[in-house]
Amino acid sequence: MPRFFVNKEDINGEHAFINGADAVHIGRSLRMRLGDELTVCCEGKDYTCRLDSVSDEQCGLTVLSVSEGSGEPSVRVTLYQAVPKSDKLELIVQKAVELGASEIVPVLTSRCVSRPDEKSFRKKRERLNKIALEAAKQCGRSIVPTVGDIISVEECAKRLGEHELGLICYEKGGAPLSETVSADRRDIGIFIGSEGGFDEAEVEKCRAEGAKVIGMGPRIMRCETAPIAAIAVVMSLTGNI
Repeated sequence: MPRFFVNKEDINGEHAFINGADAVHIGRSLRMRLGDELTVCCEGKDYTCRLDSVSDEQCGLTVLSVSEGSGEPSVRVTLYQAVPKSDKLELIVQKAVELGASEIVPVLTSRCVSRPDEKSFRKKRERLNKIALEAAKQCGRSIVPTVGDIISVEECAKRLGEHELGLICYEKGGAPLSETVSADRRDIGIFIGSEGGFDEAEVEKCRAEGAKVIGMGPRIMRCETAPIAAIAVVMSLTGNI
């Protein structure tokens, strides 16, 4: 069944509305007919709806049933990703969303080769959020994970300390995830480095704020592989895979 994300104001009791590009997509690309059913997602809930009207501006729907989103994990995972080169961040965002991450936050570390300015990253961020939206639709999420603005290592360390469990994945090793993440965790932040890994001082900043240093085994993974592996393991340990 097709899935679409709407804002809270687009659902009013027994009625819902889909506007703009999604309305065009329903009528022109999907060629849906009046009476067809689709799923509307809003703030973690899934609304099964019937299509009542179609135009390029807006589709009108009747809400048939409401349920908690079945595609959302029990743990909220925030990925803090040191900015990688080229288009690697696009792959990371797509796979992180598919695996269940709730937010992806780019971080500028001392070893980042790619160092975009605010203006150029603003355009990049728009594309990354579109990738997150499409991935959320494809994999059956009930929320659209967001890609945030670039933050500093200092800000990242502070945020890691505010999570129920903050982790920094260090290429020189640390505690295994299996000994660090328990099944009852509900809020985890994971910090992954770029191609050059982390400066030791950056690791210590995170540790000082309460983050735990973890390792990913004896092999050093690429910066686009490590976040995928880490999130997958966390989801498995918390019973979400």
